[in-house]
Amino acid sequence: MSDTRKQIKAHVQTNAGIHFNELVRLSEFAPGQIQYHVRRLIDAEEVVREERYGQTHYYPPQYDEWERSALALFRRETARAVVVYLIEHEPSRPTAVADDIGIARSTLEYHLDHLVERDIVDKRYDERNRVTLSLSNPDRTAPLLSEVTPTVPDRLVDRFTRLVDGLLENGHDSR
Repeated sequence: MSDTRKQIKAHVQTNAGIHFNELVRLSEFAPGQIQYHVRRLIDAEEVVREERYGQTHYYPPQYDEWERSALALFRRETARAVVVYLIEHEPSRPTAVADDIGIARSTLEYHLDHLVERDIVDKRYDERNRVTLSLSNPDRTAPLLSEVTPTVPDRLVDRFTRLVDGLLENGHDSR
């Protein structure tokens, strides 16, 4: 295996769920070189490539489907903040989560849809139809969460989304 391929593989190993653009930023190689070597690593089953939530992510092969989904979501600042909040305050009501992490309820629901769909968060309804949130797999979630730090572009996209949702929610409230 070439040194270039070894370095790219090492970046994927230490940054599970990394996006292509982040891989380019972390390495000293041109995008075309990375594409070529990533294809070879995928063909050799040394890297797994998945499209998740509008982005291409790369993983070491030892991560299972649930872990890959979780890692992709944890790279999003808001989804990560929701999970961290639930680790510290579960079970919680959605209103408390949204208020305490400073996001619009619609933003929370957007991220909850993905977190619930991927069995990271449980959304339960009581007899009065009130919602309670908790982690589905707390023993697996916390250690996996520590493997990921959202990148600057991820954080900027999340913050822009929060801003727009907040403006829309405030505009709706003033009518």
